[in-house]
Amino acid sequence: MSAMASTIKGWFTRGADGAAALPVRLGGRGSFSTPTRSVQVRGFDQPLVWVTVSLLLWGLVMVYSASIAMPDNPRFANYAHTHFLIRHIASIGVAFVAALLAFQVPVQTWEKVAPYLFIASLVLLMLVLIPFIGKGVNGARRWIALGILNFQPSELAKFAVVLYAADYMVRKMEVKERFFRAVMPMGIAVAVIGLLLLAEPDMGAFMVIAVIAMGILFLGGVNARMFFLIAAILVVAFGLMIALSEWRRERIFAYLNPWDDRYSMGKGYQLSHSLIAIGRGEIFGVGLGGSVEKLHWLPEAHTDFLLAVIGEEFGLVGVVTVICLFLWLTRRLMHIGRQAIALDRVFAGLVAQGLGLWMGFQSFINMGVNLGALPTKGLTLPLMSYGGSAILINLIAIAVVLRIDYENRQLMHGGRV
Repeated sequence: MSAMASTIKGWFTRGADGAAALPVRLGGRGSFSTPTRSVQVRGFDQPLVWVTVSLLLWGLVMVYSASIAMPDNPRFANYAHTHFLIRHIASIGVAFVAALLAFQVPVQTWEKVAPYLFIASLVLLMLVLIPFIGKGVNGARRWIALGILNFQPSELAKFAVVLYAADYMVRKMEVKERFFRAVMPMGIAVAVIGLLLLAEPDMGAFMVIAVIAMGILFLGGVNARMFFLIAAILVVAFGLMIALSEWRRERIFAYLNPWDDRYSMGKGYQLSHSLIAIGRGEIFGVGLGGSVEKLHWLPEAHTDFLLAVIGEEFGLVGVVTVICLFLWLTRRLMHIGRQAIALDRVFAGLVAQGLGLWMGFQSFINMGVNLGALPTKGLTLPLMSYGGSAILINLIAIAVVLRIDYENRQLMHGGRV
């Protein structure tokens, strides 16, 4: 007892000996002290990076699998079997460098250049309609030939609309309850882009852009009644486009019954063979490289209908895995956006959420088309389908979200942006 009493007394004794006796650290090491460890704060969202890399690598493998037999077609007789694989690898390489550069740009700079980037996208959408500038493929004029790269301005327009709509909502925050001052100018801007896209024609891109703009307005706090009014106007507009266009009506009828003799070899050909491919895959698929539909039966297998090849070679398991990856990606982008808004960074938050809407809605449309749940539209699967412009802009968009997350982490740990 006397030994214990002397020990307890020593705890409360000042001086070098007392400090050494304390079971806590007072500048030196006590009996219960542990070695200090430096706290490592990750500067970016690593799971988001790895999911993006996984989609890119899986898409690379599937693009090669879906395009390896294309040189057997007389139309592509001059191409090597690795032609699309090499171009896709080159596109990913260029996009990766561009994404690294985009990550270095502060979000404040993106906010400043948003209006100019929007104007630049409008100019490019106009240029693509000029015959000796725009390149036509399968009856659509959507690309500008830049030597080794065919650039698609509609992909830049999606990214530009996200930035512009977010910047617009920040500037109009005080009048967001007034239709003519808050909503009408944005509606006119989207209508101008829509007219240019429909002239290509590219109704799919117009749908994505309209949803992005409408979603950012809603997330920015626009009155619910105005939101539903905008939604109703868009539904009526798209309905009139279909009703007044014979080939769009035929596409809807083909979607409703792709096996009909009138459509099975025409407007319903892609959908019917996409369904055949997915049906052949069953649960676990026929194995990588074992697809039959990619052997000149399924058109655009390496672009718009890549998911059908995935379904045939990896089965239901592969399709569900892709869906889960895009669901996680979309949810993560929206979470980063909410986090930024909670830190009073409205522009950054709306940009991240707008990019989440873009990735989520476009992947939803592509999957719905491949599975026969939606009418056929010319929209690629983000991060996976073949296409240099899409991969470039998609990776830049992911880099911008990573930058937003990086700045969020800096603020939460007492740093400055």
